[in-house]
Amino acid sequence: MLLFIILANLVGVYAEEFELLDDESSSLSGIIKDKNTGETLIGATVIIKETKLGARTNKTGFYTIPKIPSGAYTVVVSYLGYERIESKFNFVAGVPIRNDFNMNQSEVVLNEIFVEAQREVERRQISISKVNVPVQTIKNIRVGGESDVFRTLQYLPGVLTSSQISSGLFVRGGSPDQNLVLLDGSIVYNPTHLFGFISTFNTDAIKDVELIKGGFDAEYGGRMSAVLNLTQKDGNRNKFSGLASIGAISSRAFVEGPLLNGSFSVSARRTYFDLVKKLIKENPEEPIPDFGFYDLNAKITQDFGDNDKVSISGFNSADKLAFESFGLGLTLDIGNRMLASRWTHIFNNQLFSTVNLSYSNYYNNFRGDQSGYQFLIDNSITDYTLKANLEWFVSEDITFKSGVETSNFKFKYLQNFTGDTDSTQVGSSGGSTNLTIDDWHTSMYAQTKWSITELFSVQAGLRANYWQLSDMVNFEPRISARYRFTDRIALKAATGIFHQNLRLATQPDFSFFDTWLPTDSTVPASKSTHYILSLETIPYDGYDLTFDAYYKKFDNVSELNTTALQGATVSDVFFIGEAYAWGGEVFLQKRFGKFNGWMGYAIGFIESKFDSINNGEAFRPKYDRTHDFKVVGQYELNDRWEFGATFYFQTGQSYTGASSRFHTQLPGQIRGRGKTVPTQRYGLRLPPSHQLNLTAIYSFKMFGLDSKMIIDIYNVYSRRDILVRFYNTREDETVIEDVKLIPILPSISLEVKF
Repeated sequence: MLLFIILANLVGVYAEEFELLDDESSSLSGIIKDKNTGETLIGATVIIKETKLGARTNKTGFYTIPKIPSGAYTVVVSYLGYERIESKFNFVAGVPIRNDFNMNQSEVVLNEIFVEAQREVERRQISISKVNVPVQTIKNIRVGGESDVFRTLQYLPGVLTSSQISSGLFVRGGSPDQNLVLLDGSIVYNPTHLFGFISTFNTDAIKDVELIKGGFDAEYGGRMSAVLNLTQKDGNRNKFSGLASIGAISSRAFVEGPLLNGSFSVSARRTYFDLVKKLIKENPEEPIPDFGFYDLNAKITQDFGDNDKVSISGFNSADKLAFESFGLGLTLDIGNRMLASRWTHIFNNQLFSTVNLSYSNYYNNFRGDQSGYQFLIDNSITDYTLKANLEWFVSEDITFKSGVETSNFKFKYLQNFTGDTDSTQVGSSGGSTNLTIDDWHTSMYAQTKWSITELFSVQAGLRANYWQLSDMVNFEPRISARYRFTDRIALKAATGIFHQNLRLATQPDFSFFDTWLPTDSTVPASKSTHYILSLETIPYDGYDLTFDAYYKKFDNVSELNTTALQGATVSDVFFIGEAYAWGGEVFLQKRFGKFNGWMGYAIGFIESKFDSINNGEAFRPKYDRTHDFKVVGQYELNDRWEFGATFYFQTGQSYTGASSRFHTQLPGQIRGRGKTVPTQRYGLRLPPSHQLNLTAIYSFKMFGLDSKMIIDIYNVYSRRDILVRFYNTREDETVIEDVKLIPILPSISLEVKF
């Protein structure tokens, strides 16, 4: 880290000298904020009106435009939902200008102005398969009165869940453990609550959501499928404010305000579905699981001069689930904690750096009893990470970025499938696995983006990783390119190599919890290679239409070995194999106006192959869904009423059938128990999954405070998807049983801002 700081200062000195020696141009840089709250704005655009020069603010609200010719120009600043700013500047060669802009929120959005600014900046953007979901859109998609990040992401094409009770997102054939989830630059291991429609991130505390579905930059490492990058609000720097909400299944609160030379924000949420469930008339043949959760998010931000900002952020969450019926009993406890500090520093108008120090802890405890057979999985991971990034805006056409990262991991994994989960026996019997593993990881990367011409841009990067436990070094070259045919049509392509050392152990029939283990010397690191081609178009102003095609090859991926009687290494716990995923997506989005939303369709295919599974023949994973169609629509009728609807239709998930049954009985047992003989792994499919949700939002004043009444109907026509299909062998005749999920759930919630 000391070496990084020295290097950053050297580059800063060089950049400053380079700037002063340039006698033919000037530069403009600064930070863009909300005037009312002081919150930095991510993705705001700044253009020099009389030229084609422009920039977009980064994750901290910082922008820079180098190489501005001498003269008087008009600087235009625009951001969706804010009043446009126009300011005159006189640029003098060799004299850089630092100017921060404060923007006023606007009731009227001038779409054409925002689109014009976007086009000027977009010509240099190469990012592929990236979706920035507006936070306001997320807030208007409700389930049980709650808006939610993950619930919204599930309505993007190519983003799936294994069921409504999934703890992760399956992106283009990748599993949840292959997604890098970042909160203010720090890793989060289990980002969702139970039943899949509530994440651990309170949307009141989030200001930016970015999902990269593949081909991501060398800046991101440690995962091989997708990146979800979330940024929390710093908090209102000018006054105390907040929001309180009471809903049918949960309540939440959010408070923000000034603190010393900065601000703070705190949000909390707790469900009481266990109480609501008592009011629902339950069908004994289709029981509803008991579950509950809470979460707490907080952030403190302080400025130290104009060029340094330090923030401390964190969250704590916990989940509990219990289910018992048809001879099947499950209990699940999940928790996640994170604490992180972040320092951002502006060396000058061309050089910007961030340093992150974080602690993250995830645990789960899963107990089950199926027809008298008991099992236990107990897992935790503790992660301490230090990383630093340096971004250098060399010129209008060239940007350079580099960074280093080091992490310490402690893994604990206890697995017992002996049929006896007595804690005094676990770890000492021959049918259990008890692992405690320490590991260190170090990586570094460098990448550069070059706009070769007005039409053609290229980005190339290289990432190197070292893992101490496996004594393994690997390299990850990545490259992407963009060619702009017209202002409305651009073709993008990307390819790259991605490695992952962490693995997810998942009980096949219960894929709603994460159990993490590292790669040791007994197994190789997982690896994926991405090939992506994307055609991005603007058929009409305010509409984006994108066509994506992708192919992924996965090497050294893992499947849990549930037949292992004893485990001391990672190879004892997993089977190692390979997989392939390919498909295409169509995504039409309207971001402006009284009516907005999107429609998407994805077709995807996944194949996995393991020597020790399914007789070595290829099979589709449990989460494979060939067809995926989704619609999200929101309509603002007037100042009082807003309406929204979401719908999806998906191919049913796969499951493993049974061809026959035999009976086992130990000496002294009276009945014994039945065992089924499985057929082809995941060779059968459940019925298609589909659902319609409706929302109405009424805005009004209550005691002089801005308030909203939210009415939403979850699962309008009460389509109860199947969580798991299993074979009940308790009786002489085998019976196929389905565990079904939530029926129609209407709810009313109240939000009050203060």
